[in-house]
Amino acid sequence: MKRFMVIGLGRFGQKLAQSLTQAGHEVIAVDKREDLVEQVRDEVALAVAMDATDADPLKAQSVADLDAVVVCIGEDFEANALATATLKSLGVKIVISRASSEIQRRILTAIGADQVVLPEEEVAERLAGNLANPNIIEHLELAPGHSLVQIRAPAEWYGLTLTEIDFRRKYEVNLVAIKRTVRERTAEGTETVEEQVMDLPMAHTVLREGDVLVLVGATDSLANLPS
Repeated sequence: MKRFMVIGLGRFGQKLAQSLTQAGHEVIAVDKREDLVEQVRDEVALAVAMDATDADPLKAQSVADLDAVVVCIGEDFEANALATATLKSLGVKIVISRASSEIQRRILTAIGADQVVLPEEEVAERLAGNLANPNIIEHLELAPGHSLVQIRAPAEWYGLTLTEIDFRRKYEVNLVAIKRTVRERTAEGTETVEEQVMDLPMAHTVLREGDVLVLVGATDSLANLPS
């Protein structure tokens, strides 16, 4: 279990705090507004109303011992930047800050943010990718120009072996794993459903309808997979 602080409890911050908690991590949720703090009090390990641009209350929460702090202040960029700089001055290992524009990204990076996210831009890119290839379930950028995707096997691959598909030569991507839903019927007639993960798929493995493939490679190559 890791320990995180989420600062700024708008829709993005609340969703992030909830998702981290549901994933089994300890989350300290912070906002200046008492009403927003109350909304998440029962959903996180600790909810605190405080000014995150002030070093003293941050010190009281031992922020330097946390695995990461995410600054999600969206409407007040000055507060976002001040909180980011203050957290880095207090020795926080990883500070991730939210930006609303490329200029804000550059400023936050310059003052020490370890990572800057633009939620609206990332949502737009994900939507564009899903519209271009509806088989894509999840897209994760690993580095500029390189990504990991989860994609439903297209119908034209059903019944083919991995050798016949030849991901590396034909598509210039690498297959990491196959997720497959297996339905079996017990002796009593009850159907059981189990999700299996083949993390070392063999060359003779035959793809089936419903298979989900985990692929990595150049983003451009992944975008050219059959839809």
